[in-house]
Amino acid sequence: MDHADHVALLRSAVKPGGSWADIGAGHGAFTLALADLLGPGGRIVAVDRDARALRENERSVRARFPAVELSTFAADLGGPLDLPELDGLVAANSLHYIPRDRQVTVIRDLAAHLRPAGRFVVVEYDADRGNPWVPHPFSYPAWERLAEAAGLVGTRRIGRVPSRFLDAIYAAESRRPTEGAETAQPGPALTSVSAAARSIGLTDASRGMGRQGTDFYRSRSSASASRS
Repeated sequence: MDHADHVALLRSAVKPGGSWADIGAGHGAFTLALADLLGPGGRIVAVDRDARALRENERSVRARFPAVELSTFAADLGGPLDLPELDGLVAANSLHYIPRDRQVTVIRDLAAHLRPAGRFVVVEYDADRGNPWVPHPFSYPAWERLAEAAGLVGTRRIGRVPSRFLDAIYAAESRRPTEGAETAQPGPALTSVSAAARSIGLTDASRGMGRQGTDFYRSRSSASASRS
């Protein structure tokens, strides 16, 4: 994919201006797409555990979109993040490094940084079976269920493009509920995160993959994930 593809995947969810985060930003493919769509006055926090990748990201954004305010934050997306209140966030090919039984918790924690009605945009391989390089992907139907389990609403697919890895990549938008809005409450089967993972069909086909994926995630930055 090139810059035009990245922009097209995000376009219907990102409006000019506002404050967004790129979670697992890496070298900046989707940070640049966000900057292009937000335009002058937009604000972006790029988050990644790889500080060197973030420096390259920052150079690229400042060179191409100097009117966009960019800050970087070196941190693991699976841990606590000190972020401002956001109009939206993008998690592009980064959540598949989170083990299945932690994905709902991490998504819920990320969504807590959104304003009411803030947009949670995920870009992910449209597959439920991973490999050593993409250990824990989730298809769009699986994202619908993950988002609901994490308390997000209004989920819709906003784009899909072919990929030489795992067939296709999709983009989807969900929202944090507005204040006072009723959201679906998890039933008995969703009283734990692991139960939620089982209920949405995201248990690993191979038990060995879970450990392999966790070790892979710890050993390399989300920046090094293929984004095409």
